Amino acid sequence: MDGQTRRVDANEVEEIRQLLRDRAVRATPARIAVLQELRSATSPLTHADLAEKLVPLGFDKATVFRNLTDLTDADLIMRTELGDHVWRFEILDPNNPDGDKHPHFVCVECGDVRCLGDMTFTASSQRRAKGVGRITEILIKGHCKNCDTAAI
Repeated sequence: MDGQTRRVDANEVEEIRQLLRDRAVRATPARIAVLQELRSATSPLTHADLAEKLVPLGFDKATVFRNLTDLTDADLIMRTELGDHVWRFEILDPNNPDGDKHPHFVCVECGDVRCLGDMTFTASSQRRAKGVGRITEILIKGHCKNCDTAAI
């Protein structure tokens, strides 16, 4: 399969259509395509990342952006800014939109972004966090393995 051809999975498309219907959002081809890309992504994607994949399939950049906004408003995807003034988008579990919050790692050299998944914090860290308020996002910056190895 080349970079511009995507295998259509009828079950996945129907599942996405049902998710959209459940949120009272029209199931347009662009919305389905955006959700398919985000579901298959291993890290958050920018508008530019998605446009690069979807413009060759016939969707324009403005349509991709509008659909990212609509899907964020419908709590089907999450929009995150990781300190570089670029919005990144990732899929949310529609049954638990608040449960998918997780830390991200950003490489300060190459800009690579990774989802870290569940992390456990010490009791002391949790107490200090409660003292400042409700934490909604954790961002960890450093050097990824590739960049850290290149410096040695």
